Amino acid sequence: MRQDILVRALPFAVYILFLALGHRLVNPLYSAFDIRWLYALKSLLVAALLVNFIHTYGELRLRPRCPSRFLWGASALGIVVFILWIHLDQGLLNLGSNQGFDPREPITGRIVWPLAAFRLAGATLVVPIMEELFWRSFLLRWIDRHDFLNLSPGAVSLKAILLSSVVFGFSHALWFAGIVAGLAYSWLYRISGNLWAPILAHAMTNFLLGVWVLQTGNWQFW
Repeated sequence: MRQDILVRALPFAVYILFLALGHRLVNPLYSAFDIRWLYALKSLLVAALLVNFIHTYGELRLRPRCPSRFLWGASALGIVVFILWIHLDQGLLNLGSNQGFDPREPITGRIVWPLAAFRLAGATLVVPIMEELFWRSFLLRWIDRHDFLNLSPGAVSLKAILLSSVVFGFSHALWFAGIVAGLAYSWLYRISGNLWAPILAHAMTNFLLGVWVLQTGNWQFW
């Protein structure tokens, strides 16, 4: 059981560690190093961990019962979460002034596209798998049963959905939007019985958010 927790928690922990490291390196002593590249490094490391542990993620080998409905339903929910996310950033719904990820050159203001590409790819392809394995596959079910692998997604309680979604929400600056997203992804996991459903919805949300940020320059959302 400890190994089942470890393989879901370690990629997430590495991601959080790099977030903390990035904040620590915001210092003139490190001005020679562009800390924005830490995002590319952490995405690659997390992806490597996920690939290394792939054989332990039994839920990722489950196929959806109705592929077309599954695809359209999860994608539609991801779009709805994206729309809500960019409109739920007002007043107390935002924990603080988040500078976000700005991939532009400081002097010219032009986008550094390798930086932007790594950010978009990481947020779309790596983060949804890493986070859904931790938040939905592990924590959501663990709240109900510590032997969480023996609890089917459809059997998770509303208490577990609410608690895990609140914690998920407060791990983001836009805490209320995060809670809404957590509720949406948890609900989708519960009714679909398949982890790929929230992964796909999460990926759709992050992809649309990234494209929107690049188009509008609202870097604080990144």
